[in-house]
Amino acid sequence: MHPQDDTPTPLRSLAVVLLSTLLAACSPSDHSSSVAVGGAQGKAGAQLAYEHELSLSLPSAQIAPRLAATREACENAKFGACNILRLQQGQYHAQVILRIVPDGVEPIVALAAQGAEIGERITSAEDLADAVADVQRQQERLKAQQQRLDQLAARKDITVSDLIALSKEQASIENDLQALAQAAAGHQRRLDTNRLTLNFVPTDSSQRGSTLQQAFDNLLDNLAYGTAEALEKGSYVLPFLILAFPLAMIWVWLWRRFVRRR
Repeated sequence: MHPQDDTPTPLRSLAVVLLSTLLAACSPSDHSSSVAVGGAQGKAGAQLAYEHELSLSLPSAQIAPRLAATREACENAKFGACNILRLQQGQYHAQVILRIVPDGVEPIVALAAQGAEIGERITSAEDLADAVADVQRQQERLKAQQQRLDQLAARKDITVSDLIALSKEQASIENDLQALAQAAAGHQRRLDTNRLTLNFVPTDSSQRGSTLQQAFDNLLDNLAYGTAEALEKGSYVLPFLILAFPLAMIWVWLWRRFVRRR
């Protein structure tokens, strides 16, 4: 047998030093972040995620057809790439939330607003420049760290224990890169599309009349339900009252005897 080689010891030390250096490089205190953020903010409007919300007032009988037409236009990408995020349809109110390319916002609003009166409209934008730059910066650092770990793992004089440690670090970095890729995809989706919320509100009085009628119709049911709830909750308190009454009588009797003796 040959004497054991001392090479693994310096290799282990090299790996530890390298990992410590790379982890320190990932610290948020790195001053290079200001350069990346500044570059991302340099393009006016390129990092803005827009959201729109509108109220459309129209007769209640036209709400369902307008909602159906809007949904069909989005699903068929009539005005560009579009996805339905939420669809709510009641008897007298409807709402649709979707994501659509910027050029398709006004056309689909015009389609939904046919025969309707446009009420309040809110447009807001969130600047994602910092978030996008931060994700890119983390991806670059992790990829550089991954490349250096691959170089260490390819060495022929590496020991099994060092290889296991490097494999764990590589797996952790891979998971972090996947999470960052998902975050980057979410940012890009918000930049490439606009979030649009359309609220359909009826203009006729049928909603108020039906609501009032429904309230009278449910009066007896609500009264019975409330009474049942009160009785059910009171049944939990009743045993304590039964026990408390004799205890209170005993306390009064003892108090009177104590007062008389004094």
